[in-house]
Amino acid sequence: MSHHFRAFSFVDRITSVHPGVSIKGVYSVPTALKEFSGSLVAEATGQLAAWSAMAAVDFKSRPVAGIAGLVEMLAPIRPGDTLELAAEIESVDVDAISYGGTASVNGSPALRLHNCVGPMLPLEDFDDPQSLRERFALLCGCGATPGAFAGVLSLALENLVIEPGNFARAKLQVPIEAPFFGDHFPRKPVFPGSLLMQFNLQLVGKLAAQLPHGGDTVPRWRLKSISNMKLRTFIPPGESLDLEVKVLSSNETTAEISVESKRGPRLVGAARVALSVEK
Repeated sequence: MSHHFRAFSFVDRITSVHPGVSIKGVYSVPTALKEFSGSLVAEATGQLAAWSAMAAVDFKSRPVAGIAGLVEMLAPIRPGDTLELAAEIESVDVDAISYGGTASVNGSPALRLHNCVGPMLPLEDFDDPQSLRERFALLCGCGATPGAFAGVLSLALENLVIEPGNFARAKLQVPIEAPFFGDHFPRKPVFPGSLLMQFNLQLVGKLAAQLPHGGDTVPRWRLKSISNMKLRTFIPPGESLDLEVKVLSSNETTAEISVESKRGPRLVGAARVALSVEK
């Protein structure tokens, strides 16, 4: 079975679209999943925006990589939830896109994207334009059958080093083969930036768990936002990445942590993460 439109696609149906202007859609998070991370919710919102952008340029180019100015994490998403997705395209042409978006559940926002910008690259380098046209028509019509996503191949952070209250480092080995490569993207497989962020956030969580605190109760930290999130280059299958997160500031209720991902000496991605203590 082909992994195209199954292994890493998070829009089941487009409910309204004005190409290059705005778009709304839905995605049903499969109930069989153990979890559905905030990074994947952001991915779903970005994928919806991409459909509007591709339609606006007649599927000549597509958004890839780029920068997210701010990702607000407002509420967790659980298996079985239906995401109500919306995106507003601020500008788009064959070379670049700027947009924002929202993911909600039962009308209540769970995530907001602000000031997302990135390049538009030739679509045929990444996927078959006709296949995407047909998929777009399906999504705008009866929609795709929900439940295709079976989760992401389990990967482990290796060579973990933590200096409590200061930094944490680890290696991430990108697999040579994985189902999501058949969907992201069939003609040029690359490791999704949203998955890179997901593993960086795992490392942030390990560092946060050892932050100094007052009192006898260990605080539970919640992801509040991600800012200045940048993906600078494509990550092909089989790459080995060095992840590092550093405490920029912290007190008993909030923390700010920097995130960097490198391939050798070269910076691949970066972001700032804001945490707050659950009340």
